[in-house]
Amino acid sequence: MALADIELRTLAGETATLGGLGRKVLLVVNVASKCGLTPQYAALERLQERYGDKGFSVVGFPCNQFAGQEPGSAEEIATFCSATYGVTFPMFEKIEVNGPGRHPVYAELVETPDADGVSGDVQWNFEKFLVDPDGKVVARFRPRTDPEAPEVVEAIEAVLPAA
Repeated sequence: MALADIELRTLAGETATLGGLGRKVLLVVNVASKCGLTPQYAALERLQERYGDKGFSVVGFPCNQFAGQEPGSAEEIATFCSATYGVTFPMFEKIEVNGPGRHPVYAELVETPDADGVSGDVQWNFEKFLVDPDGKVVARFRPRTDPEAPEVVEAIEAVLPAA
């Protein structure tokens, strides 16, 4: 099954797919509200504001697999993201990104290697996967890579649809 066609649920409980977001460049990120990297939400939102009208979207997937750093309910997560960071990008239901309960979206994503050629399990919260408009995963950035780092911005700009 294509990445764009895998069934998802939004934080509001609605059925959706990544393909339903349109033919966009996506930065898919597993997020958490009680992590040392949580301030990356601000940079992710700035990317959304900068490129959102150019065929780009950040996509957040809350995950509680790393030291229980996303314990909240869907409503609590939505409120936190909105009130604390003004998040406007799509957020989906809390999922597992590793192990036997790994969500099918992440089963596809983790096949992509990072810049060092390493694929496999997500290392921690805020690992980032860049998906081109055709649904191909074209880059992977580890958790400590700032969302606005030059290598991330360059990768996004390289696959944005032509204006």
